[in-house]
Amino acid sequence: MPDVTLKPGDRVIHKQQPDWGVGEVLSTSPGDKVRVYFVYGGEKLLKNAPLEAATGEQARHPLLDHRKTTDPGKGIRRKTIPEAIAWFLHLFPKGFSDPQYFEQERDYKVKARELMRKSLGPEELAKLIAAKDFETVAERAGRVVNATNLIFPNEKMALRDGLRSEEAKQRFALALNELLYGATDEKTRFEAWIGTLYEMEAPKWTVATYFQYFAHPDRYIFLKPAVTQVASDVCNFEINYSPDLNWLTYDSVQRFARVLRAEIESLEPRDMIDVQSFIWCIAPGTYD
Repeated sequence: MPDVTLKPGDRVIHKQQPDWGVGEVLSTSPGDKVRVYFVYGGEKLLKNAPLEAATGEQARHPLLDHRKTTDPGKGIRRKTIPEAIAWFLHLFPKGFSDPQYFEQERDYKVKARELMRKSLGPEELAKLIAAKDFETVAERAGRVVNATNLIFPNEKMALRDGLRSEEAKQRFALALNELLYGATDEKTRFEAWIGTLYEMEAPKWTVATYFQYFAHPDRYIFLKPAVTQVASDVCNFEINYSPDLNWLTYDSVQRFARVLRAEIESLEPRDMIDVQSFIWCIAPGTYD
């Protein structure tokens, strides 16, 4: 029999289904019915289920702590992480080592990463700034952007147009260097960076997250708005999305990527390039 004292928000474990992981009570109803969202079992409507309260560390899980409280978008079916992994392996049976995966998802991003490292790495960028060669910084940034199709053509054009003046190139170079290699706290650096993008009239999430992704693929994810929103809906993770550049959305998306990386550890993701590719692949409409 379920605990009659259970109420929405309580964390529980199903004694006979430990593989479902910890769950959160969504609602209760007469007849000992309980609706629960389990981390690895998904949403279940249970009757007379052997549930026990989870307490302490047992009750904590990032997929519950950051669970979306709104319904998924139209046509989106939520998946548990095991279901998402199964779908990814359906697409690429050898996972992140699949030859098709390298060809379709990874190789071109690794090339862009190498171009970023060689042309705008910390020592090279510092040297260009010391020489006040902001023109070359802007030109090299454009080459890195054009190395992939991750940013839409109109967004690339807005960035290019925003870099027409010498003053804009200088602001951009200094803000980019501080974002990527600065010593101040991350929030301060990011907010200064998006302030520069607004001044340039190029405030797009793709541009805002592109350079960090390729400069530090071990730490940062790239935000493709539509796909990332859908993937977060699929995984039931709240990313606090707003089309306006802001720290809350950025921080939430980076957290989503870190949690997802930990949850798909069995696939042995090398970096956030693999995590971003996983996000792309599990979003409905990309590989359906």
